[in-house]
Amino acid sequence: MPISAQRLTTFRHLAETLVIATVGGLGLGLTGVPGGYLSGSILVVSTAALVGRPMTIPLPMMRALFVLLGTSLGAVVTPETLNGMAAYPLSIAVLLAAMACIGFCCASYLQVVHGWDRTSAYLASAPGGMSQVLAVGAEIGADLRAIAIVQSMRVVIIAVGLPSGLALLGLAGHVVRPPGPPLTLASLDEMAILIGAASIAAFAAHRFRMPGGLLFGAMFASAGLHGSAIIDVAMPWWVTNTAAIALGAIIGARFAHMRLRLFVSFLGAAFGSMAIALTIAAVFAAGLLFLVKLPLAEVVIAFAPGSVDAMMLLALALHLDPVYVGAHHVVRILFVGLAMPLLARREAKRQAKPAPGE
Repeated sequence: MPISAQRLTTFRHLAETLVIATVGGLGLGLTGVPGGYLSGSILVVSTAALVGRPMTIPLPMMRALFVLLGTSLGAVVTPETLNGMAAYPLSIAVLLAAMACIGFCCASYLQVVHGWDRTSAYLASAPGGMSQVLAVGAEIGADLRAIAIVQSMRVVIIAVGLPSGLALLGLAGHVVRPPGPPLTLASLDEMAILIGAASIAAFAAHRFRMPGGLLFGAMFASAGLHGSAIIDVAMPWWVTNTAAIALGAIIGARFAHMRLRLFVSFLGAAFGSMAIALTIAAVFAAGLLFLVKLPLAEVVIAFAPGSVDAMMLLALALHLDPVYVGAHHVVRILFVGLAMPLLARREAKRQAKPAPGE
């Protein structure tokens, strides 16, 4: 095939993928479902891939997206959030214990019951940070389709089911997305600093072969700038939603050429590990509520192993304390971002090392 014709075919496949992802993301996101832009994109692109459509996202676009996502995640950190970390030591300590228990128990379940390798099991069991986990998995050669299904099902179940559950308990109403801060000409200089610093940090982390370096480098640079109050600007809502839709397309495109039996087996692993994660989170949250007096809804949102953006959106929409919820989810993401890549990388090296006598 001539190069021009090949490029045209690639462009058509990319355009089809983005159109399908946009339809799915907007279809669910505009209903007010937290994480709907990501979840809707995943669902429709995955379905299209499973029925044989050529879903694809080029590598340069993926890398740019990881930097963008890391920059957006770092914007969750604020000086008030950092103060909140010091104000709730017992609650955060219980959260870290719960996340460690969830990661270990879910990984053990996936290995023992479903026969997964350790690297993929640990990444799939990471309690949150799906985009970070997938970025790490892509770099170390883990089973991205399996990880994506388990992580995606967790995001969908928590983002859709949690507000519904709180509403049934009379603790929440309909979730409406709060408007993001407008991007004005006066804030363009701060935006340029944010994007420049995040891009440089992402490149440096990637250069030094840090697992998920593009995303983590950008995230830590953005977190440092926002947490120290050097800048206040954040990515506009439409940029974040577009990135969520694009990430859903990347995840959904992983499902191409997957056999139905394999897909069903991954769903079993997803629901099983999800049940374990929710049970453990509920037990630790109940223990915390027994020890200290805190609002039930805030503890539920703070301990839910969902995406940071979705959980912060829920906290704001349900008029919960954003400092308490934000402090816990920042700690959780930092815990996952630091511990899981190191653990997965160690396991990947262990598995690649030849046995004695080979």
